[in-house]
Amino acid sequence: MNIEPKEYHAPVWNEPVIMEMGYPGRRGMLFPQVEAEIRDQVNDADDLIPPALRRQDKPALPEMSEPEVLYHYLRLSQQTLGMMGTSLFGTCTMKYNAQINEQMAWRPELTQLHPLQHEDTMQGALEIVHNMDLILRELSGMDQFVFQAGGGAEAAFTHCAVTRAYHASRGELEQRNEIITTIQTHPCNPATAAAAGFKVITLMLDENGYPSLDALKAAVSNRTAALMVNNPDDMGVYNPEMKEWIRVVHEAGGLAFYDAANFNGTMSKVRAREIGFDACMFMLHKTFGAPKSGVGGPATGAYGCSAELAPFLPAPLVTREGDRYRLDHDRPQSVGKIREFWGNVQVILKAYAWARAMGADGIAQASDISVLANNYMEKGLLAIRGVSRSHPEAKMPRLEMTRYTLEKMKEETGVDVHDVQNRMTDFGVDAMWTSHEPWLLAEPFTPEAGEMYGKEALDRWIAVLAQISDEAYSDPQLVKTAPHNQAIHRLKPGETDEPGRRAMTWRAFKKKHSQPN
Repeated sequence: MNIEPKEYHAPVWNEPVIMEMGYPGRRGMLFPQVEAEIRDQVNDADDLIPPALRRQDKPALPEMSEPEVLYHYLRLSQQTLGMMGTSLFGTCTMKYNAQINEQMAWRPELTQLHPLQHEDTMQGALEIVHNMDLILRELSGMDQFVFQAGGGAEAAFTHCAVTRAYHASRGELEQRNEIITTIQTHPCNPATAAAAGFKVITLMLDENGYPSLDALKAAVSNRTAALMVNNPDDMGVYNPEMKEWIRVVHEAGGLAFYDAANFNGTMSKVRAREIGFDACMFMLHKTFGAPKSGVGGPATGAYGCSAELAPFLPAPLVTREGDRYRLDHDRPQSVGKIREFWGNVQVILKAYAWARAMGADGIAQASDISVLANNYMEKGLLAIRGVSRSHPEAKMPRLEMTRYTLEKMKEETGVDVHDVQNRMTDFGVDAMWTSHEPWLLAEPFTPEAGEMYGKEALDRWIAVLAQISDEAYSDPQLVKTAPHNQAIHRLKPGETDEPGRRAMTWRAFKKKHSQPN
């Protein structure tokens, strides 16, 4: 393979922050005066606002025309590489977010709804939520889904809340105070279990890349409340013994929860309920084509469970009665609310549109491509000097991602994974994802090709890493001092975390930097 990385150099603009821009009197929009007949009806609009809520001073906003605002943010976007290059963000299933889905989500029929208006006036929105529930039931085998959770961690916490309610209903909550997970399960699982008041037991990995069945059996007892795991895990390793794991947990009286954040490689192939799981969650903002939170969110963690656990789900649930959809608030065993109202409906719409556009055949094909692309990349990446993968002795193929290590490169050149990340951006490629903490593998990186990128993009990504490897062994300082082709060079370590300097608002910035208000 002889692929030349593209030449790339980021634009550099001497662009101030927007709060430092503008000229007195300049406007992007001029609002007309209220018509006399309206003023006669409602009097002064200021009177509609309680005195305690009225501003004492005008807001500190920059005075700018619409083109000036547009050009400002355009210049900032030109200096920002994020998600504009090839972004193979492992454990997060980055994929193309169709623009038509964005357009639909911003239609006034959805954006102007209020969750407290009468359900008769929002039958279309409720139908979309209910239909997405049905699609996820088909993909998982579960009996009911709820979309309140604002992301994967909240969906994991939903399971912890449901687990508490389930065991409390059986008079066993005080006894069942332990949740078992693994070191390579998403960190949100042990974190939410601890937040919910459970003791967390973490299983370590065996030589084949997943914990042994004997380790699980040693951890399970009459104190076990639930098992919470990814499969495949965050190294891309699939545990083929999972049915037996669940049998062991069930025999002890515990529940089993499947974190399906890494579902891209198994969608249409594996149904969580058929393996034995009592509940699962999906990331609509990843696997189902909605933008990932943090780079265009918001997020939605779809939580589904068996009929036995459904009475404990957060309320309300969207149900169908004949040709009418309604919000079911009458759920006496419900854990209450995990989040306000009934979820990020715009995200649900985007995911629903993606699923309907893909269809069953398209979802199956996307899964096939994801696995094929990952294993194709593995051949190219393992041929690069200084690169190896986790558990090299475990010969089974990985699914939609593989955890690699640059430990050998670091030992032989001094170039570490963060240096390589910075250098990758010099080629117009997004910095690669390393790993969730704690790092079980030194100098890790975890690309996930998914189904959206063509072979040429994957070849180019591999070629970029190959060139950086060559540079590390021939001119390590070039890599260690990267990036060289970006608008901003490396930030000084720690500055962004310094409480005395960083600020989340303009007012806080001025206060911390001793500028007058």
